[in-house]
Amino acid sequence: MQSSNHYVYILQCRDGSYYTGYTTDLSHRLAQHECGKGAKYTRGRGPLTLVYQAEFKTKREAMQVEYQIKQRSRAQKEKIIKEERQNHVESTELQRDRDR
Repeated sequence: MQSSNHYVYILQCRDGSYYTGYTTDLSHRLAQHECGKGAKYTRGRGPLTLVYQAEFKTKREAMQVEYQIKQRSRAQKEKIIKEERQNHVESTELQRDRDR
């Protein structure tokens, strides 16, 4: 049996609100949201911006994180997003240093 990856993601909607979701195929799910076939919440709220994504080995772990994020306040979600962006910048800088 082939293992699949599990993703939790946060989209920022045009109105500034956030939508948190779970999927095993991130690019396909994002396309669904963009064409109005994703969650009801995101319909009519585009364009949508992917502001956070995390990959997990198990569905259980991903679903737990999705639930935890959904329970957070807007300010707490923004902190998660900010920390993810900072981690991405640091990771990119480390990769650049290795490539030199």
